[in-house]
Amino acid sequence: MPMFKLLAQGISKLNTLQPCQLCQTDYQSIHSVCQDCWQQLPWIHQTIQRQEMQFQIACDYAYPMDRLIQLFKYEQKLHLQNLLAGTLLSLELPKVSAIVPMPISTERLAERGYNQSLVLAKHVAKKLNVPIWQPVSRLKQHSQKGLSRLERIEDIQSQFQISTPSNIRYRRVLIIDDVVTTGSSIRALSQTLEQLGCQKIYAACLAGAQI
Repeated sequence: MPMFKLLAQGISKLNTLQPCQLCQTDYQSIHSVCQDCWQQLPWIHQTIQRQEMQFQIACDYAYPMDRLIQLFKYEQKLHLQNLLAGTLLSLELPKVSAIVPMPISTERLAERGYNQSLVLAKHVAKKLNVPIWQPVSRLKQHSQKGLSRLERIEDIQSQFQISTPSNIRYRRVLIIDDVVTTGSSIRALSQTLEQLGCQKIYAACLAGAQI
């Protein structure tokens, strides 16, 4: 057996001997957690409709998924990306030509140091063997406190703009985001992608929160 295969097998066996990232009491068996912790995530595997658009969601936005997303998103716990990406990959994802991560503003990027949706999207793109496509940028995200529902929607729609024009076009794309609540952000991004010729736009999220 070639040496690199032996090395790969050895690394794989070492990974299985690592403690579960959630309970720390059992060994990892799937996406960096043990079988029990994986099964106890608040799975729902549903397709929901918000803003006249369908969204695939893996889990309910409940404990421990809500806390895991918060740690990953706001507290730089990047070691959780394997687990969170694994929940997205547990969905029956559609056949697409490219993955579009939900963009964040440069101000948010400076605060966090990374776009959490892009981190997850890279895992999905690798699994589906398709490219990451980021043709849309996001302007500064303001607080929406005190705005009416219509004003909130208009504010979100105005945040997305097409970046430097490119000859690259994809007709079928999958938007990746962490949590869907009202669906306004994904809908606004979808409308901008339609301006670029996208004909089939799907969306997959880690979790769905109650409106």
